[in-house]
Amino acid sequence: MGNYTRKQWLTLIVFCIAQFCNAVCISIQAPFYPHEAEKKGATATQYSFVFAVFQLVVFTVCPIFGQFLERIGVNFLKNAGIFTVSVSCILFGFLNRMSGPTVFLTFSFIIRIMEALGNAAFSTTAFSIIALEFPSTVASVFATLETFFAVGLIAGPIVGGALYELGGFTLPFVLLGCVLMVAAVVVWYFLPVEGSLTRPISRHSVFSLLKKPKIFLFAFTTMSGSLSASFLFSTLEPHIRPWNLTPLEIGLIFVLDAFAYAVSAPIWGRLCDRCIPERAATTMGALIATVAFLLLGPSPILPIKNSLPLCICAMVVHGLGFGAQFVATFSGTQKDAVEAGLPDDLTTYGLVSGLWNSSFALGAFIGPSIAGVMFDTIGFGWGTSIIALLHLFVAIVTIFLSCYYRYYPDEDLSERTSLFQRPVKRSEFAYSKYDSG
Repeated sequence: MGNYTRKQWLTLIVFCIAQFCNAVCISIQAPFYPHEAEKKGATATQYSFVFAVFQLVVFTVCPIFGQFLERIGVNFLKNAGIFTVSVSCILFGFLNRMSGPTVFLTFSFIIRIMEALGNAAFSTTAFSIIALEFPSTVASVFATLETFFAVGLIAGPIVGGALYELGGFTLPFVLLGCVLMVAAVVVWYFLPVEGSLTRPISRHSVFSLLKKPKIFLFAFTTMSGSLSASFLFSTLEPHIRPWNLTPLEIGLIFVLDAFAYAVSAPIWGRLCDRCIPERAATTMGALIATVAFLLLGPSPILPIKNSLPLCICAMVVHGLGFGAQFVATFSGTQKDAVEAGLPDDLTTYGLVSGLWNSSFALGAFIGPSIAGVMFDTIGFGWGTSIIALLHLFVAIVTIFLSCYYRYYPDEDLSERTSLFQRPVKRSEFAYSKYDSG
């Protein structure tokens, strides 16, 4: 990372700050919004969809933003996205002034949908610009952004809860929304993106990417990892409730997962850029996640008893596997898209970014939706066993596909990678006028 130009360092620093502030703003309501909603007369079933609709909107619109990235305008989408998130965060702070559950929930949905649209726009353009500016170290830089995003998700509920105790429901949203608006001004001023905004729409789409088995598997892996993480958000607290932990202790257990992810993601990024093929990294990540969920239950098929140390260990292990899966799937999709014949330019970066964000959001939407049903019907132990089986399936399919392309390479690929071969660096491909030099 020491060989970066001044422009690259500026791009990285500004986006890291923006990612952190963005994550804080979209996660601060978790500790106290349910309480406020219940005070208005809303049920858990009703206000839980306020959280779920965020991921559903991101899943729907990210491919659209990726497809029409240059047609809409990179600068406009980037700046409008982060500005929309900041305004939505501020508006969310005035929901406590709404009377009655119907009005309260209606405006909650409207504002949360606005926030999701802004987040999808900013994330899609941010990842696309990162791929443009850092062609030979995509995995490392993406991992750095994800680390700041993860730290923001950790800090959001903590800072939000503290500000809520200090000044009530409105203060955390208004204060942190204004902080994000300052970050939006910094992004607007320091990161203008040069590029054609009138280029014809690409003949490629997210669906054309998904027709490639390698890319489809990366998307499925991303969705599986997101599903497993969001599964824990809904079911882990009831699982550990019998231990009579304090709210702070419960919060620290949740933080362990995100902390392990934040620490391991940059390491996995460096490994993917230097020596480990992405499919090898996703295989290792899937196997690590499999072990984590078998221990977390613990699975009824294992002759071990549930305990707090075992739960803590499993959460840390899951965070390590989580980092491998997410970092490798993004950089791997970038490389495979170019190898499959898509132009190595901002249009393709937008498609890949939209696909990755959409896959992540789909898993984040499915996870909580099935978690409660599985917890109530088959129990936490069997539920985590099924999630472990999903990750094991991902690992097996990835190994099979890597071996297949090793011995029966796709005729459409000009450069080939496999589980046991050094991946082709994106810097080896020719760059157009978007080359950052």
